[in-house]
Amino acid sequence: MISHTSITALADFRFALRRFVSFSAEAAREAGVSPQQHQALLALTAFPESVEVTVGMLAERLCIRHHSAVGLVNRLAARHFVRRARSATDRRHVHLELTAYGESLIARLSATHRDELKRVGPELRRLLRELEAG
Repeated sequence: MISHTSITALADFRFALRRFVSFSAEAAREAGVSPQQHQALLALTAFPESVEVTVGMLAERLCIRHHSAVGLVNRLAARHFVRRARSATDRRHVHLELTAYGESLIARLSATHRDELKRVGPELRRLLRELEAG
């Protein structure tokens, strides 16, 4: 049986995560992008440079349907955050690349998020320790 202390720690941990997600969404909006656009740019940045990222791969990473990812990429491309490029190995395939503008935006947002995580990190670690102990 799980203890009341563990349940409380779980609730507090979920609350801390929700606060961070809320912070993240607001930071994205303040930077002029939607939270989903921010997540897409972050996901694209996280792939190794050697990987030619497709819309399908991005959809999988964001846990969204392919057609939703197409619309998201269209909006990012219209704002010059990403571009579509033909594959070097198979010209029939198209992959996604961040533009310098997209890289600049994700670097700024990532720095803001890192600073917030440094601020809330001790609380998250404490709550995780409580959950592990329980």
